[in-house]
Formats: sequence, structure tokens, C-alpha cells
Amino acid sequence: MAKANEAEDKQRYEQIFKKLDRNHNGKIDINDLRDALGVSENYAQTFIKSSDANSSGDVSLSEFISYLEEHEKNLKLQFSQLDRNQDGKVDLSEMIHAFNQLGINIDEAEALKLFNRMDQDASLSISYDEWRDYLLLAPSTDLSEILKYWRHSVYIDIGEDLNVPVDFTKNELQTGKWWRHLVAGGCAGAASRTCTAPLDRIKVILQVQHGKQSIANCFREMLKEGGWKSLWRGNGINVIKIAPESAMKFMVYEQVKKVIRGNNERPLGIYERFVAGAVAGCIAQSSIYPMEVLKTRLALRKTGQYSSIYDAARKIYASEGIKSFYRGYIPNLLGIIPYAGIDLAVYETLKKSYLSQYGDQSRPPVLLLLACGSISSSLGQLCSYPLALVRTRLQAQTVTQSRVNVNVAGVPFVQQHRVKENTMTSVFKKILRDEGFFGLYRGVVPNFIKVLPAVSISYIVYEFSSQKLGVNMS
Repeated sequence: MAKANEAEDKQRYEQIFKKLDRNHNGKIDINDLRDALGVSENYAQTFIKSSDANSSGDVSLSEFISYLEEHEKNLKLQFSQLDRNQDGKVDLSEMIHAFNQLGINIDEAEALKLFNRMDQDASLSISYDEWRDYLLLAPSTDLSEILKYWRHSVYIDIGEDLNVPVDFTKNELQTGKWWRHLVAGGCAGAASRTCTAPLDRIKVILQVQHGKQSIANCFREMLKEGGWKSLWRGNGINVIKIAPESAMKFMVYEQVKKVIRGNNERPLGIYERFVAGAVAGCIAQSSIYPMEVLKTRLALRKTGQYSSIYDAARKIYASEGIKSFYRGYIPNLLGIIPYAGIDLAVYETLKKSYLSQYGDQSRPPVLLLLACGSISSSLGQLCSYPLALVRTRLQAQTVTQSRVNVNVAGVPFVQQHRVKENTMTSVFKKILRDEGFFGLYRGVVPNFIKVLPAVSISYIVYEFSSQKLGVNMS
């Protein structure tokens, strides 16, 4: 009987191997795993490292069978530990208890969602075969890694700072892994923003112009006025502000989550995440908003106007006062609400659509997660873009005290007065009157052109950085 089971297992392993061996060369490598399973390179590398006994960089059939035999032993042991009443099945309460033992608090609704991924026969319990089939090709048997797959979205930086923060598990918060994710995200953001900075500067210039100008003409004018280095004007402050804003957003988000949950350690629902994310975004944006104004002014500066970030801040303060560092503040805060709401709603809708089509047991490919994140962020930007354009025009507005020579009764003296400042409402009205509805979307094309390269660069740098920092990409 034992020999018959061994023969069946071996035959099952061989069938799986054939499906994974995409180029039919008798070996499985990273590319095979990525193509067959749609997993990230990090995931594939971890699997190869675990199963490649002779360190050749690929896995032969014998190595594959040997690994799965050992892996199944570990899965059996873990299943036995989960099965508290030893009835050969794991029910929902046993799964929740197991997560709590790992220091991961999960409510019944989220546990049921995860439970249904393994419960293929809808029996309301997980058999060992279902458990084994679901985790057989996992590079580890760590339950926390399974839960985090859908809990975390891949870190994407498209140059905007309005996204809802990532939820970290209790274990990540306690072990300090959260700061490594933030550092990896900061590196990804810095790289993607620097690489797409020319497109971002073109967007800002087009936003503040009242006449029509093509992207090509704008690009040529930038090169003519300041050379190729001018393409990166404003990028330095844009990168510098990543760290303080990410830290502030994370701290506020965690505090707001505690207020919403009270003594209950359940995960937040989508509406609660939206509220927490919007509050965190508003406070974080408020704390670094002067840097936003400086970024716009530096992006629009002429050659020789400012020598450094400090010089720009000093000159703006001297001529316009402290109030100038908060121009456009109101439309900026108002833009957070539609952006965060649409970003979350679209991402959840796309995710549910995938699960309804392919089933909860199907693991979404990393590229699909990237696409979902990109689409949701882009739609969020599209809906909040008029507010972003008005914010940029207000930030670019230079309001200085003008000196006028006046002669009264034969006595000359200098009278000072301030040019009238525009408001959010007046800018909206002026755009609609002079430029029409589509004037509210001036500069939106380069904004969307940069999404694909920004997402790709963010993903690659985040995966590399997270590997170096010893944390797995979600």
C-alpha cells in the first residue's frame, strides 16, 4: 500500500514538473516558474534556491521530486498542528486560532475569504489534500506569507503622494519589518521619480500655461533654455520629501486605525481604510506642503533664478512672505478625497472581478497586481486632476509687493501695494471661461505617459531593495 502511494505521488510530481517545464528541456528555471505560475522573480528565486540541491541554477526532475517529498512532510506536520481536534480537517475557527498564535489578528470575514481559497469542494472544512495542493509549490510553509499576499498591494510610486498607506501585520510591526518596507518603497519612489522627472516637469509647465503647446515644443524649449540638466529641475526636492511624508503618513495611519478599531484588533474594512488613509494623507501633506510649493517653483524656474533649494526658499520668503508656502493648500487637500476613494474602490473592484472569474484559490500574478494598482491610481488621478491643476497654478502664482513712485504736493515717496491674489474659485472660473472644460486637464497627457515607466521602475527597484533588506515583496 505504501509503495502504491509512493508511485502515485511520484506520478503526480512528474505531471506537475511537465506543466512547469515550459521549454521542455527537462529542467525548471526561474523563467519557467514565472511563465507557468505568474509569480514574481523574488518568489521564483526563493523556490529555485529551496529545491536546487546541486546549486546549478535550475531544478531537474529528481531534485523536484526530492524537494516535494520533503516539503509535503513539513506540510503534513503543519496541518496536524492546525487540526486541533485531530479530525483530519481544519475548520474556520482552527484557522483563526492559528493566525492569532502567529501574532496575526484576523477577523472572521477575512479568514473566510482566505479559507475559501483552499476549500475547493465548499465543504466548510479544509482536508489535507486541499491544504497540500494549495501550498505544494510555495517556497515556504509560513502562514503569514499566505495572508499577506492579498493584504498588501505592490508598492507603486507614480510621482503622486495621495495613495492610501499599506496595512502592516502585527508581526511586521513588532519585528521592525515595517520600516524596511518603507525604506524599500522610498528607494523605489526616488528611482521612479528621478527617471520620469522630465515628463513631470513638462506636466507642470503645461499646467501653468494658458495657451496651447505640444509636449515636443515644451521639451525643445526646456533644452534651449537650460540644457539637458534643466529636465530635472524640481526633482531634488521631490525626492527629499518622500522620507518625511512616508514616515508621517505611516504614523498617522496607524494611530487613526487604533481610534477606528478601539480595542478590537480586526483589519479595517474598505471604507475605514479610506477614512484612515484620507486623514493620514491630509496630515502628512500639511506637514510637508511648503516642499510641494518649492518643487513647483523650482520646476518652473529660469536659469540662474535660484542657486539651490535653500536659496529658493529664502528668496520666496523674503519677497512673498510665509503665506506663499501654502498657496494651493485647499485644492491639494480636497484632491486627496477623490483620489484615495477611487484608488481603493477601483483596486478592490478589479480584485473581486479576478477572484469571481478564476476562483479564490487562484493566486493572482504579480503583473496583474501591478496592472490593478496602475489602473486604480491612474483613475484616481484623472478624477482629481482639475484640483491638482488649480493647486499648481496657485503654487506658481508670484505675489510680490510692487514699488510705485508717487508725487503728492510736490513731495515724492514710494508707495507699496500687493497685487491681488487669485483664489481656488477664481482660478476655476478663469480656466472654464478662457480655456473651456478641457483646460482643467492641461498637462494630463505627459502625466499618464509617465505611469507605465514609473510603475515598472518602482516594481523593479522595490523588489531589489526588499531583497537586500531581508523582506519579501508582497
